[in-house]
Amino acid sequence: MTSRTLKIEGMTCAACAKAVERVSKKLDGVTKASVNLATEKLSINFDESKVNIQDIQAAIEKAGYKALMEATNKTLKIEGMTCAACAKAVERASKKLDGVYEANVNFATEKLNVSFDASKVSVADIRKAIEKAGYKAQAEAVNKTLKIEGMTCAACSKAVERVTKKLDGVLEANVNLATEKLNVSFEPSKVKLSDIKKAIEKAGYKALEEETTVDTDKEKKEKEIKALWNRFLVSAIFAVPLLIIAMGPMIGEKLGYMPPPTIDPMHHPQVFSIIQLLLVLPIMVAGRKYFTIGFKALFKRSPNMDSLIAIGSSAAFIYSVFAVYQILLGNLNYHLYFESAGTILALITLGKYLESVAKGKTSEAIKKLMGLAPKTATVIREDKELEIPIDEVEVGDIIVVKPGEKIPVDGEVTEGITAVDESMLTGESIPVEKNVGDKVIGASINKNGSIRYKATRVGKDTALAQIIRLVEDAQGSKAPIAKLADVISGYFVPVVISLATIAALAWYLYGETGVFSLTIFISVLVIACPCALGLATPTAIMVGTGKGAEYGVLIKSGTALETAHRIQTIVFDKTGTITEGKPKVTDIITTEGTDESYLLQLAASAEKGSEHPLGEAIVKEAENREVELKKLGLFKAIPGHGIEVTIDNNRILLGNKKLMDESNISLENLEEKSQVLAGEGKTPMYIALEGKLIGIIAVADTVKEHSKRAIEKLHSMGIEVAMITGDNKKTAEAIAKQVGIDRILAEVLPQDKAKEVKKLQSENKKVAMVGDGINDAPALAQADIGIAIGSGTDVAMESADIVLMRSDLMDVVTAIDLSKKTIKNIKQNLFWAFGYNTLGIPVAMGILHIFGGPLLNPMIAALAMSLSSVSVLTNALRLKGFKPSI
Repeated sequence: MTSRTLKIEGMTCAACAKAVERVSKKLDGVTKASVNLATEKLSINFDESKVNIQDIQAAIEKAGYKALMEATNKTLKIEGMTCAACAKAVERASKKLDGVYEANVNFATEKLNVSFDASKVSVADIRKAIEKAGYKAQAEAVNKTLKIEGMTCAACSKAVERVTKKLDGVLEANVNLATEKLNVSFEPSKVKLSDIKKAIEKAGYKALEEETTVDTDKEKKEKEIKALWNRFLVSAIFAVPLLIIAMGPMIGEKLGYMPPPTIDPMHHPQVFSIIQLLLVLPIMVAGRKYFTIGFKALFKRSPNMDSLIAIGSSAAFIYSVFAVYQILLGNLNYHLYFESAGTILALITLGKYLESVAKGKTSEAIKKLMGLAPKTATVIREDKELEIPIDEVEVGDIIVVKPGEKIPVDGEVTEGITAVDESMLTGESIPVEKNVGDKVIGASINKNGSIRYKATRVGKDTALAQIIRLVEDAQGSKAPIAKLADVISGYFVPVVISLATIAALAWYLYGETGVFSLTIFISVLVIACPCALGLATPTAIMVGTGKGAEYGVLIKSGTALETAHRIQTIVFDKTGTITEGKPKVTDIITTEGTDESYLLQLAASAEKGSEHPLGEAIVKEAENREVELKKLGLFKAIPGHGIEVTIDNNRILLGNKKLMDESNISLENLEEKSQVLAGEGKTPMYIALEGKLIGIIAVADTVKEHSKRAIEKLHSMGIEVAMITGDNKKTAEAIAKQVGIDRILAEVLPQDKAKEVKKLQSENKKVAMVGDGINDAPALAQADIGIAIGSGTDVAMESADIVLMRSDLMDVVTAIDLSKKTIKNIKQNLFWAFGYNTLGIPVAMGILHIFGGPLLNPMIAALAMSLSSVSVLTNALRLKGFKPSI
């Protein structure tokens, strides 16, 4: 029996879901077909000897829907990319494969997010295609260090390496016999650390986990930054004297500099040229990566930024070597270009160094989140407290947390009372009180009490792990605004090479010297910068989504981040979103001669046995006021009306107006007051003692503290606010009046919420839906942007584009404000990136020289090119200063 999950497109209601299930089940061999309308997915079990997946897809499509294989999503680390053109080449190579649905490269993080049909193409096929294109693709790996016991010689270490490398999913395994440690790199989706330990133990050795606190990705980045700095230092040490010697004779008189006679080009041209050649060689060696990568990409017909640098600096170097040969022969009519080649490479390396430093800062948010997770947990095993690595905590374990310690994983308190600081995950600065039965979140900080709690979610299932995954996915995704830059980046480098060649030939044919034409050729190649274009969008998205996570606003994708700033109408679900979702006692009104506490005592005692939400609210109010409850005699529920009970042998009726009318109980002078309460959206509950009305207790679902303020802020941003609810119009209007809602959609059945959103969209409006329940999931999916309240259900959060970790509507304002600022930043980045190239390339081609202006020096072009990438990254980093407006 085979199980598959298919994504169904075109469903709009429960009837559609039933239709998909029906046509699937009709097929011979299908044993189970179940559709989840909220996620739009079909889970199907079938016998492959009787029916195949293509037959099922065809049957569903015949019924008017589209069935897609549930895609496998993988993230691969790409090595060897140097610019946006490289990123485009990797995407192109991946998308060519049959079965690959989507391939997006984030140049800033050097990661490829690929979505594919695992039955048609494998990760190995994708990696091969990328390697064929000239880059290296590695699966996202976990690096661990294990202490190996029982090794005695080099043969032992080889045996440990051999058994480890045999496991599917292990990428690298190296044993250091001197330290008795194994450094292993593996894919957690394919192999577990426990499997590696078992394999080593089976080979006759013991593997113990070393506590590692080093972030290997960060360590790798730091090594890369250090290597770039060392390359720049070597280049600068030789480039500065090279520049002084080469340019000295030209600008010496103005600066009062006179070259020593031994290197004076007028007296000793041979020495002058040889010294320049010797000085440029170490710079060429230090920058050899530009040539190896650049020419490799060029020969594979996917040139990148390194190709431009390699061609430009090689042309300058080769021409200058030929010039040295001519000078040695006595022909002095040749110019040297060594200083251009050397200075270009030095400046480009400086730009790359600054770029790497800035790129490291863009991912600080995710690093902070990863650093929150504690490394160990204290669990109760065999009635003893035992400290174990966090990876070994299992669901159901009882965990002990003392004051000041981090809570290791998600769970439910079983013993103790404390206050927990959850600010690092929710943005909420005030510690939250936790009692027995309350949920705790892993990585939050236990402030003042000792507690024991049962682990409910561990490893990848914890809230922190899900947040990290959400933020990583968002940072790896692309916003629609990036498409233009992507298209241009794909054609950019070949166009620049063509323009450089055309400009150089045109000037040469016009009558200029070969040296002049070479200057034009090199300047055009060097000033062009696809890097700035490639970095413009991803860096801003990375900083923006990271900043959102810091304030408890999880934005799932670049598309969501971009769409949010164009929202014109926001639809709020009422219960649990605008209101608390928990009814509370708002008013207690008594008749003359009845005490308020006595009325509450009777009502709460009567409702103690009831499970009705309104009854629960009365009981809770009595508990809060520490009112002692009385014993019940008779208890009788009257459906649709209320309850009848006896307390102290007295008959008490508690319920709605219908109950009072049917029992012939006069409402006396409280009728008018009850109508006022109903008009305010409150539910009046009448209490009668021995056939006489003694008071009213009004219960209402109260409005959240910041709802009104959030809606006022949204109005100031020019956004229309609507409220959707299943409540009657009168109650809905009362709530709407309190918070300032523009549009009321009342008496809407749960299954019709998505239709109401669709109606608003038919008015040509961009609509956002904010909700928290399972019944909100279809509407969240239908809206242009679905926003789920973090206290809501997992289904609602799964269907949403943005998740608010707190239940505060002010975070809706924060999400839209962050979207506006991020998109503004992206537009600025793209403006500078496009503007730089639009102005820079024509100037390098000599447009100013036509009108008597200066010619662009290749060294100035190299400096400008380096600064363009750095300026885009610096602008994106300005978003780190974002703070919610309220």
